[in-house]
Amino acid sequence: MTSSAPYRFTHAILRKPAPSAVKGIRADGGHDPDFAGLAAEHDAYVAALGDLGLNLTVLPPLDAFPDALFVEDVALTFPEGAILLRPGAPTRAGEVAHIRETLAAHHDRVLELTAGHVDGGDVLRLADRVVIGLSARTDRAGAEALATLLADLGHEAEIAGTPPGVLHFKTGCSLIDTDTIFTVPALADCPQFAGLEIVVAPPGEEEGANLLRIDDTILVGDRWPATHALLEARGLALRLLPTREIARIDAGLSCMSLRW
Repeated sequence: MTSSAPYRFTHAILRKPAPSAVKGIRADGGHDPDFAGLAAEHDAYVAALGDLGLNLTVLPPLDAFPDALFVEDVALTFPEGAILLRPGAPTRAGEVAHIRETLAAHHDRVLELTAGHVDGGDVLRLADRVVIGLSARTDRAGAEALATLLADLGHEAEIAGTPPGVLHFKTGCSLIDTDTIFTVPALADCPQFAGLEIVVAPPGEEEGANLLRIDDTILVGDRWPATHALLEARGLALRLLPTREIARIDAGLSCMSLRW
């Protein structure tokens, strides 16, 4: 696979949150989000992607699946094709069938994971390869099967470990540019990041590590002033988004869209 910027996008698929989203999975309990606030945060996210010029497909809510707004966990999308995944949480398995038709409408090739489990939140695209993080939601059988499918689409894959206490691999790290990773301290020494510049999240702002770069803009949660200052000092354009309610159900910015 030739190196390229993995944050250049023209299209995105999203799904509106259903009222049941307030009962979404969360690792450590805590209060339910306010649905009106959560919906407003999702609207702001959709607006940001539209403002950045992406052609958006916004799917209807699925009340039977509280976590269905997190479309990135059930599939991967590339210019060469899409891959249907097998989410690690049993309550999310049924979501896959609801996105199959949409993926087929946009991609000539739709491959399907048939072994193990993988959440898309554990899959980080770098310029020259894809890193699959093992976690409570992504097992080795799934990661190895996904690596084979990625090779079929022309993408090299590596399997990494996700530190304890980090829900998804991308909960703790994001791409700033083709040579730079923004990460929580626990992932700073990840062997798969060798040769890349590592920027560590400021103390107390580890939740902000799930950034999302789209073209020349970085979407970042609005609650992380030290992170904003750090990124702005690097000359990066930021779009600040509210994430307080969505964070109550362990979500970040990358998981709410499929981009290619």
